[in-house]
Amino acid sequence: MNNRKTIILLENLNKVIKGKKEVLELVLITLFSRGHLLIEDVPGVGKTTLVKALAKSMDLSYKRIQFTPDIMPSDIIGVSIYDKHTGNFTFKKGPIFSQIFLADEINRTSPKTQSSLLQAMEEGEISTENAHFILEKPFMVLATQNPLEYGGTFPLPEAQLDRFLMKISLGYPDKINEKEILKNYSSIGDLSLISSVLESCDILEIQGFIDNLTVHEDIMDYIVNISNATRECKDLELGASPRASIDLLKASKAKAFLSGRNYVIPDDIKQMVYPVFLHRIVLSPGARIERKNKDTILKNILNNISIPVIKDA
Repeated sequence: MNNRKTIILLENLNKVIKGKKEVLELVLITLFSRGHLLIEDVPGVGKTTLVKALAKSMDLSYKRIQFTPDIMPSDIIGVSIYDKHTGNFTFKKGPIFSQIFLADEINRTSPKTQSSLLQAMEEGEISTENAHFILEKPFMVLATQNPLEYGGTFPLPEAQLDRFLMKISLGYPDKINEKEILKNYSSIGDLSLISSVLESCDILEIQGFIDNLTVHEDIMDYIVNISNATRECKDLELGASPRASIDLLKASKAKAFLSGRNYVIPDDIKQMVYPVFLHRIVLSPGARIERKNKDTILKNILNNISIPVIKDA
């Protein structure tokens, strides 16, 4: 499959998110992998604009909820309302019934409300007391959180973090792009500049193509070796889960597709392992005391694992 459509999509997103090509690629890799994305960053760097632009570029339904401590699961999923005329309860769907769902500042709401997203994220389904719903595909949850605000927040538990295929950060723009933003601040973020360049069927076609990419056995072994090394590392209290291994494989296949290849190479794995694994692994108490960081630990793990040589790719 020609990935020209994805190039057009990247160009479209770049109209409102300047100088962040690599980050935008990670967003698309997550989408094409049928995954969900956690964006951790300071305010004002364009997180919400990015999500809106993504939905509009693909003509997908979009809903945003500002998560606060008083938000309840029913505010996300929906609620059954009694109809006095019929004597029956009617289910009113919540905002989760959209293809692109933005959970803004997800760590500001209670664990009970956070957990209301789990079934939708894992299975693409919603179960209520009296009904069962299949969410429209493609479906993607994007959640944001501020890394510097801790008061009144509820850190995401490991089980919830493991549902996010990637965790990324937009980061500040460089000087050149920030100057460009200042010159064009009235149009930067203007979603009227964004047109629909793909449709749902295009995304589903791309996802299906990526699913069917053949991956060499040695690449599979490479992923397993990396995951096992995180579990055996003395500096890590919690290593990568089997779900993390699957997500690394899916992300690497999507990365290969974006690179114009129909096969995965070791470099795809090495590039994807950081955004896929870093939010899932947990430092041991000793590593925290010694002020070690997860990036360095993961880099050392990769350096100590033999890289496969794929001769027949």
